Amino acid sequence: MFKGSIVALATPFRDGEVDEVSYQEIIEWQISEGTDGLVPVGTTGESPTLSHEEHKRVVELCIEAADRRVPVIAGAGSNSTEEAVFLTQFAKDAGADGALIVTPYYNKPSQEGLYSHFKTIADTVDIPIIIYNIPPRSVVDMSVETMARLASDCPNIVGVKDATQDLVRPLDTRAVIGDKFCLLSGEDATVLSYLVNGGDGCISVTANVAPRACAQMHDAWQNGDFKEAMTINERLYPLHDSLFVEPNPVPSKFGLSLLNKSTMDVRLPLTPANENTRKTVQAAMISAGILN
Repeated sequence: MFKGSIVALATPFRDGEVDEVSYQEIIEWQISEGTDGLVPVGTTGESPTLSHEEHKRVVELCIEAADRRVPVIAGAGSNSTEEAVFLTQFAKDAGADGALIVTPYYNKPSQEGLYSHFKTIADTVDIPIIIYNIPPRSVVDMSVETMARLASDCPNIVGVKDATQDLVRPLDTRAVIGDKFCLLSGEDATVLSYLVNGGDGCISVTANVAPRACAQMHDAWQNGDFKEAMTINERLYPLHDSLFVEPNPVPSKFGLSLLNKSTMDVRLPLTPANENTRKTVQAAMISAGILN
């Protein structure tokens, strides 16, 4: 259902407010560069510091700008099941093609708690759901067995964004759940290896600043041009690495500012890129052919 290079969109700010004009211009640019899908208000979109009204507005802006040309998978996760249901229902009502729902953070639910959280959302809102499994941020790891149980019991749970950094995981997931379950990497640095092990695509941070190169790598892979995919992947690796020298999306927003797409503003408790980050990201973007 979802495949290829899907960008986890940063949310541009100007003077403390969401920069609506820049946001929709970025989306137009992303689509023109070949990006296969859009994810508004995920972690990269600074969802934790957006108000509910801002969250809803950003989703609406994304759906409007995409205009059905590429799928929109709206971030709708929360560590409160009730809030996650609310955000998922809004995503459906707004016209999103899917919802990205993170495993509940801080609460540290059991596997049964994870199952009940996602089943409640899936039973309440009829929209394709992508499970976002990211143990480094949420401190819980949904097992393949729990994911398989959800995929079996909830037809609208259609895939996973896998940020476990475990390259055996896609093999295990595919073996247990089957070919119809969508496997999306959540780690740019290992994306090609993830594809080799059965993945369908990537929800990418790097695509914020290098959408064409990321799309070309996925296109090459899907077309069987493995040498070209490897060449692009090697060229992008330093950029992947540089975009996490400070917490995401701090480096990405600096990269967008170098491309004159956005300010580098982030919301507290994040702070703008420091001097070392700026030098590292700029050098990586030059090396990757993104900047002259």
